Amino acid sequence: MSIDFHNDAGEDQDHAEPSMNTTPLIDVLLVLLVMLIITIPIQLHSVNMDLPAGLPPPDAPEPVVVRLEVSSSSQLQWNGETVPDRAALESRFMLAAQEPVQPEIHVHADPKTKYETVAAVLTAAQRQGLLKIGVVGLDAYAKP
Repeated sequence: MSIDFHNDAGEDQDHAEPSMNTTPLIDVLLVLLVMLIITIPIQLHSVNMDLPAGLPPPDAPEPVVVRLEVSSSSQLQWNGETVPDRAALESRFMLAAQEPVQPEIHVHADPKTKYETVAAVLTAAQRQGLLKIGVVGLDAYAKP
């Protein structure tokens, strides 16, 4: 809005400025908004799910870990105890496979160990039915 100052003090100029009456337009828009709000279904912010009843299951026991070290001269150590030959190793694998909860076999190989030796140990463990076998310490072979 602005004020228009005329220099003509004696003349009375009444100009009729056409304008639109917006009150009915706003009333109609408000009625439409209310109708829209009424027709929108009420949203429920809940999710129906079946929750388990009773006590939670007991925590799983810590797994038994067997550290199997393979030296560069193909000597084997079972948790620090030297294994004399392959037959003794396979008998230990067989005993471990028959346990109700199989232990985890962590194979630690020296970087200078032959691949054939490590592959033979892994194959023997798999042949005896062990399922939890892993080669540990591979980060020593990673290139920077």
